[in-house]
Amino acid sequence: MTRHILIVEDEPSIAELQRDYLEMNGYTTHIATDGEEGLLFALSGIYECIVLDVMLPKLTGFEVCKKIREQLDIPIVMVTARREDIDLVRGLGLGADDYMTKPFKPAELVARVKAHLSRYDRLRGRNMPTNELDMRGLRINPDSRRVYVQDVEVTLTTKEFDLLYFLVLHPNHVFSKDHLFEKVWGIEAVGDTQTVTVHIRKLREKIESDSTHSVYIETLWGAGYRFRS
Repeated sequence: MTRHILIVEDEPSIAELQRDYLEMNGYTTHIATDGEEGLLFALSGIYECIVLDVMLPKLTGFEVCKKIREQLDIPIVMVTARREDIDLVRGLGLGADDYMTKPFKPAELVARVKAHLSRYDRLRGRNMPTNELDMRGLRINPDSRRVYVQDVEVTLTTKEFDLLYFLVLHPNHVFSKDHLFEKVWGIEAVGDTQTVTVHIRKLREKIESDSTHSVYIETLWGAGYRFRS
């Protein structure tokens, strides 16, 4: 089965290099050169992963990512030339699945795209449990990937759902950030585990009545996080 990857990048040489490496590894790609075009193609439903530059004409990568996340939960890998942009992506909680800083090796991009697609496939696969989980007013349906708090639905990004579901499946077990990053993001020793902290914070804002006094997700300083059963 051919996998379709959308590259949103206004620098032709970079876009073509990304395209060449992805196509050498069996992917079908399309290049969009500005934010408006990228968003239009992304929302077409054709693509299974988006490689999204931050600095784009017409719409920034931040704006495009936010608008994609309002409708789709496919993997998004954001690319930037500045480290500060990655900090901003994290702070805004835009829902990107991964972040890469230029310059990077094209082979690393291929590895990350492959890992995110593999993870996405597993979560969408036939082995997903069919029964809902109900933990003290927090209800999770793994088939529809919908979450309810006190019967009110809350909207989670792909990785927010994956992280919450993993923790709920292992109640009272303490996981370090490194362990969570490996299990949920599926890229051992590649990437920045600080994204785990950001996703935990966003989860608390959405599922906790008071995110500063967590009922569900507990922080154990110096050790990691656990879901209270």
